[in-house]
Amino acid sequence: MGVSLTRAAQWSPASSGTGKLEFTSMNESLLREILRFVEQFSSRHPQEAEHVFEEPLRWSTTLVASDFKTGYDIRLSDLQSHEKDSQGHPLLQFTSPVVYVRNFSQIAKLLHLVEDKKLEEVRACLEENRDPVAKILGPSFSSILEKEDANTDGLSVVDKAKEEGNVSLDPTAVKNEVELLRRFCSVREKRALKSVRYASEYEFSNGCRALPWRQVLGEICYLVIEPCDAETLYITYSTAGVFLNGGGYERTSDIYKDLVTLLNNRSPHFAEHINKQDFAAQELPSTQKIQHVESVDVEEQGQPQRSYEQQEKNVHEKWRQHAPYKAGGKKKYEPCPRWRNLGLISPCGSGEEKSGEMQKKKSALGAKSKMKAELSVSSLPVLRLSSHKKIKTPAGAMQVDAFSESSSESEEEEEQPERRPESNTDLPSEYWQIQKLVKYLKGGDQTATVLTLVHMMDLNLMQETCQLAIRDVGGLEVLLNLLDTNEVRCKIGSLKILRKISHNVQIRRAIVDMRGLQSIVKILDSPVKDLKALAAETIAYVSRFRRARRTVRQYGGIQKLVKLLDCVPDLANLTAHQQKDVEVARCGALALWSCSKSTKNKVAISKADGIPLLGRLLKSPHENMLIPVVGTLQECASEESYRTSIQSLGMIKDLVKNLSSDNDELQMHCASAIFKCAEDKQTRDLVRRYKGLQPLVSLLSKSDNKQLLAAATGAIWKCSISVENVAKFQEYKALETLVHLLTDQPEEVLVNVVGAVGEFSQIPANKAIIRKCGGIKSLVNLLTGTNQALLVNVTRAVGACATDMDNMAIIDQLDGVRLVWSLLKNPRADVQSSAAWALCPCIENAKDAGEMVRSLVGGLELIVNLLKSTNTEVLASICAAIAKIARDKENLAVLTDHGVVPLLAKLTDTTDDKLRRHLAEAIGHCCMWGSNRTSFGDAGAVAPLVQYLSSKDTAVHQSTVMALYQLSKDPNNCISMHRSGVVKPLIHIMGSDDETLQEAAAGCVLNIRLLAQANREAKLYY
Repeated sequence: MGVSLTRAAQWSPASSGTGKLEFTSMNESLLREILRFVEQFSSRHPQEAEHVFEEPLRWSTTLVASDFKTGYDIRLSDLQSHEKDSQGHPLLQFTSPVVYVRNFSQIAKLLHLVEDKKLEEVRACLEENRDPVAKILGPSFSSILEKEDANTDGLSVVDKAKEEGNVSLDPTAVKNEVELLRRFCSVREKRALKSVRYASEYEFSNGCRALPWRQVLGEICYLVIEPCDAETLYITYSTAGVFLNGGGYERTSDIYKDLVTLLNNRSPHFAEHINKQDFAAQELPSTQKIQHVESVDVEEQGQPQRSYEQQEKNVHEKWRQHAPYKAGGKKKYEPCPRWRNLGLISPCGSGEEKSGEMQKKKSALGAKSKMKAELSVSSLPVLRLSSHKKIKTPAGAMQVDAFSESSSESEEEEEQPERRPESNTDLPSEYWQIQKLVKYLKGGDQTATVLTLVHMMDLNLMQETCQLAIRDVGGLEVLLNLLDTNEVRCKIGSLKILRKISHNVQIRRAIVDMRGLQSIVKILDSPVKDLKALAAETIAYVSRFRRARRTVRQYGGIQKLVKLLDCVPDLANLTAHQQKDVEVARCGALALWSCSKSTKNKVAISKADGIPLLGRLLKSPHENMLIPVVGTLQECASEESYRTSIQSLGMIKDLVKNLSSDNDELQMHCASAIFKCAEDKQTRDLVRRYKGLQPLVSLLSKSDNKQLLAAATGAIWKCSISVENVAKFQEYKALETLVHLLTDQPEEVLVNVVGAVGEFSQIPANKAIIRKCGGIKSLVNLLTGTNQALLVNVTRAVGACATDMDNMAIIDQLDGVRLVWSLLKNPRADVQSSAAWALCPCIENAKDAGEMVRSLVGGLELIVNLLKSTNTEVLASICAAIAKIARDKENLAVLTDHGVVPLLAKLTDTTDDKLRRHLAEAIGHCCMWGSNRTSFGDAGAVAPLVQYLSSKDTAVHQSTVMALYQLSKDPNNCISMHRSGVVKPLIHIMGSDDETLQEAAAGCVLNIRLLAQANREAKLYY
């Protein structure tokens, strides 16, 4: 679903920039298959179809409000479904012409309304939701990836199971194994099992029986097996192996490589009978015999787009893994010694199939209809490619890691399943030419090898035809073996070829699988500079996925790459010797750029003293040197230690200087580095001192380059945290430009733009500028989004603008307060707190705040319930909002009815000064209704409040004294205060310069004194 999601849905070059699907028969077939899947899934699995998406799917529909009948609340051109999720969000929301849908059930209902335009709706959904599974399932599958680099060995539980020898399964192999096991249930006296059945008989088009969101975790099907001598076993078949699930989804046993191994372990009767019947002779398709695995890997996010990457974007045709097979299927090559040493050859033969039966099985897998292959739910290429992890071959068998996403680091690169032709006649001529060259490489002497390498380099190695042909005919093994020879010319020729073909996703994975990366890392120690440069550049291209980066680090590659940076790049006239040093350093920086996407590699670069060397290279006058250097720095700037070093070593000046470069990519990386470093005030001041603010504003004119625009707006946002910078930005009319960027921009740009507008609006004069430029309406419109970071920034900006009465009138008119209030339902604590802070000025400056709040049905109950939050920032912001709301007597009465008093009293034991300040303020205002003063005393809120006076924050003192004054109007509260020693600090506060504070402190002491006097007179009277 979308341009980044499907490899089969071909996108025309003319429309690639628009994100529109090309009108082809293949695309139409895929759309129909997706439509059938959604409709059948909703009808056959109604309970699962109610599963609420993590984020709604959003697209422009052909429907109008009148098309929606029963089950919807309709108001003019807007409507929402009666059905809501647990958070109260409607499962379908329509604001003409945009529709937001939160589950499959609502999608099916919508498609039913469309009738003859269903395909158009599916197409629109695909085009506007590039990664729908990310929205459907969310980032909940990131834990395995995050743990991988967080642990020393980088292995999750599933990974460890695989390292022990388990391999990937496919649905066909699973089905064959189950059918074979069923044979041993039939003959009663010889049977090994009572029964074998699937937990679900429904089979998806890809052969899996697990639900789609369980398939994303690698699960294929679930079995119920009754052994003859044990309790019923509930089993999960997954890409990680086979394990018991206890009747649910959770794993309750170790992971076994296949079903037979698990049953042998759990049933002695089965183990005994299966050995007698020679189970192995049945050709059981165990995981050890599955040589062909198709999987989808994750696109590396955040990797800088370089020119060589353009060569591998449109991958459509792949060929057979074992090209030497002719029509008769007899010819084959002997395996390379490297494969034998790695244990990649099974005892029964090489990677090629031994029997005609196995060949037929493999051909059957490859000959599946394209539509089914593209709509495979287990790999989900149509729904999403960006949730998958990598193929591994650490110990001799193909393995597939569990599905996951990455959050802290860049994700894995996307690898498309190979689509092979039906016969060798489909292979291009380059394929056979490369096959002949590889044959010479295998059998030729030293001179012949060098000549063959030269001839191979004359081919277009950037063409995928040539890249995969080299792998398919065994050339990759030969090239990697040449790296272990002593012949420099052969090594250089091999690296020049590897450097080019490693632009291909599958090639670089194969290099790592064959342990070729270790050989390349060793070459970094070579005294031959050409070799070191080529090795470093090859590492740069290979290390675009996590396992490769980890391999480089574990074999000492980071330290070796850092050593390559030691050169003098800024001399006016370089000798030939120095020019080679500079080229080696450039290639080293390029490799470090790729490796720096790993947190552990960032630490390793720092430990190897790479930061000063990068700082020296930053002074180079050559852009081809600067781009990888700045790219590495901006990757590493996510770490605080790097930001400190960049600032202390004077690199900010060089980064600012290069903002004025003519190279957009260099400008983008410099702006991105400033964006990350400007969290620190000193860095913000340095950017201003080195006159970097104007170049940042000038970059806003390059609105067509969204990557550059995102980096520039991010740098402006962070720099504008300093008021001095805001004043300077205004000299360059930055705010007006930013307001115009509040519409029709990608979310990563909008987050930064809104963040900057929020900082600018802290200055009163800028609030009027935002209003005059139409910014208020644009900000309110963004309140309906789903991006969490954007919602945090936009609520903050709306709150800042609401302090202006004219702005508040517009916000109220646009129903902005209701939209902000609705964000209190958001599950993210930072969105809740940001929304609550924004409500404070909205309530304070609204024309009729009391009536406005009362018009929000359920709003006050929602506010009170948030006092049960465990997040301190949320509690502080909610208390501040309650203090504003409680100024209206009717609303205070409603708050009291909802139980605000005991909830506030329960929070008084806090030691957080920010929460103390707003909590005391809320308590003070809530005392104004009924018997609330007495209730606070009964709930034990008085004594903890007295302790607030020992805080060093004067704002805490002010709100606390006001609260104590109100509480002191109850006699019992006066007694509690006196016992807690309140009089002495209150007398001290009475000397304050703040008259309001003086009066409150004096009034509190007066009430305590009057009560004491009354008690004394009563004693004398009696």
